[in-house]
Amino acid sequence: MPTPERPVDATVRVPGSKSITNRAYVLAALSSTATLVRHPLDSRDARLMTDALGVLGARSEHTDTGVRIHPLEPRRCPDPAEIALGNSGTVARFTPPLAALGPATVRFDGDPPLRRRPMAGVLRALRDLGVDIDDGGDPAPPFTVRGAGSVRGGVVDVDASASSQFLSALLLAGPAFAEGITARLVGSSPPSGPHIAMTLDLLRTFGADPSRDGNEFHVPPATLGCPDYTVEPDLSSAAPFLLAAALTGGSVRVLDWPASTTQPGDWVRSLLTELGVSVTTDERGVTATGSGELPGVELDLHDVSELTPVVAAMLCFAAEPSTIRGVAHLRGHETDRLAALAAELSGLGGRVTETEDGLRIVPSPMRSGTFHTYDDHRLVMAAALIGLRVPGVAIENPATVGKTFPGFVEAWSGMLGA
Repeated sequence: MPTPERPVDATVRVPGSKSITNRAYVLAALSSTATLVRHPLDSRDARLMTDALGVLGARSEHTDTGVRIHPLEPRRCPDPAEIALGNSGTVARFTPPLAALGPATVRFDGDPPLRRRPMAGVLRALRDLGVDIDDGGDPAPPFTVRGAGSVRGGVVDVDASASSQFLSALLLAGPAFAEGITARLVGSSPPSGPHIAMTLDLLRTFGADPSRDGNEFHVPPATLGCPDYTVEPDLSSAAPFLLAAALTGGSVRVLDWPASTTQPGDWVRSLLTELGVSVTTDERGVTATGSGELPGVELDLHDVSELTPVVAAMLCFAAEPSTIRGVAHLRGHETDRLAALAAELSGLGGRVTETEDGLRIVPSPMRSGTFHTYDDHRLVMAAALIGLRVPGVAIENPATVGKTFPGFVEAWSGMLGA
């Protein structure tokens, strides 16, 4: 990535939210009529979701403004069937409950990194609900769901301490279960709490009536329908652009920032304000204007953990040491993100060490070199931020950012005037 010669001054538009897109696709497939999902993310993860839904019997059509998802028709699913998960956690966790609704035997498998990602919480809960699952004794891909044509549903305990997606998977499918779903959280609190709120919000938008009482969530059976739904911009993908303003002492506007949202990426506005960056919001979007100087900070990112890579990269240039905590679960993401960040940031001269549940970052002069990305889209974004202050940083396989933002490299270069 190029290093700018002057503070950045740019206006940026980011694509639709991956988290919202894939939840909307699932609910559209469970609806009674077709749904036009406007401005969805077009990325590998989103295509894997529409492909998986297509295998299960929900056709999709691309239009000028989005993707039209047709209701799930289980009879269209071949028997047996195969679903390719790639390295997508949402596809791996959200689609097995849908496979259980049909009569086919469906085998799920993905890329090698996905086979190391946690799946036990959702597979165990589905088994407890009576779903026939064969994982060979290892709750990870590859595994097989033998559908029975319906799922009774009811009350089930869910350990979502490794991923909030375990809970979301059951809640999203709940309206299609005969008795709905009552999911009781056990174990430690799930990470990324805003994503649970996002799931509940989308369920309401599509006509369900979810409720929550402490650690118990209930979704009754419902006929879903939302003929027209518009996806918000992905605020986590917007974060590195706003952080670029802080690092270079420049100004960046991100267009179409929603007035209210459940996306965890919205927290970046609070972070930048805490760091002394000017953040303004108007009808056009959000603008960050920085000075290029940053204090050290103590952060608990448990609820916004997907921002850890870019925040850690930015804090390498703070005036004092910083600590990030509450993100031990990142060891089970696309890669072990904590180990990867410690290795790559330290490899370029930073002093970054793992703690029990996060990172300790001690600013140190950084140098050029290669930043390895481990097939992880968020690490590409972290490396791009380092390149703002360190000339000669080469990013290994930047195309892996296509998982959530296929046009990131072009947008980043455009911001820098390159």
